[in-house]
Amino acid sequence: MKSVRSGVEGESEETQLFFYDAAAPIIQKDSINMDIAFIADRYGKGEGDGSYINLPMNKEEYEEFYNNLVNAEVVNPHSFEKKEIFEGCMPIEVMAGRGVDTIRFGPLKPTGFTDPRTGERPYAIVQLRQDNKEGTLYNMVGFQTNLKFGEQKRVFSMIPGLETADFVKYGVMHRNTYINAPTLLDNTYNMKSNNNIFFAGQITGVEGYVESIASGLVAGINAVNKQKNDTSRTEFDKVTMIGALADYISSPNKRFQPMNANFGILPELGERIKDKRLRYEALADRALKNLREI
Repeated sequence: MKSVRSGVEGESEETQLFFYDAAAPIIQKDSINMDIAFIADRYGKGEGDGSYINLPMNKEEYEEFYNNLVNAEVVNPHSFEKKEIFEGCMPIEVMAGRGVDTIRFGPLKPTGFTDPRTGERPYAIVQLRQDNKEGTLYNMVGFQTNLKFGEQKRVFSMIPGLETADFVKYGVMHRNTYINAPTLLDNTYNMKSNNNIFFAGQITGVEGYVESIASGLVAGINAVNKQKNDTSRTEFDKVTMIGALADYISSPNKRFQPMNANFGILPELGERIKDKRLRYEALADRALKNLREI
């Protein structure tokens, strides 16, 4: 991670632009097979509060995964990207290519863990780290990757516990500049330290064209209100995608990275609906109902 000065009035160490080399895949928690996965911290440290979900692998499972990983198709970087990507961050498939045990002694190191199913230390282990405050999304620790999206789905689904994983965001490797929004902005995209300044677009940490438009809508409405000396704030509820994105970029997050629109950032429904299509329909209906009431 690198940073550059932002040039914003009232600048401090917390008002910087951050350069992230990579983002690992993000998985929806309710798609993880918890009959295989288990919650624990290495060596039993921490409170075991669910911040880490662990996916144990035996030797046969690991070797099958490894062979598919090192032979998977990758996205060829542009010439201007090569130095930035490979010096600053090591893709999991590049690390694996250095030897069959390289990642097993790196991000897949099993020391400090006991598989509850066997009572023994796993041969390798993949860790998932909580990625949002609600605990509905989990990040694959150490899995920055340049694999094609289809290959990520195929290969990473071979990891025990992720057979039916719902990848809400695939890993990417590229130069991406954005502000540390949780520290700098509120949920109207207004700067906390200078309320005359609003941000919008990808620089806020939303990812995608429609998402950037949504941020501009919220920022624009509130900027116009301020110009008219209207002290009211127009905030969208978190049950809507517009509100959920605004909440995501403005909520405390020590490992903040850009987020696109996905059902995983919406608050859970009051009832559990196993069928994904029906669950998504219910989430959409709830959001539309809320918007009609504004």
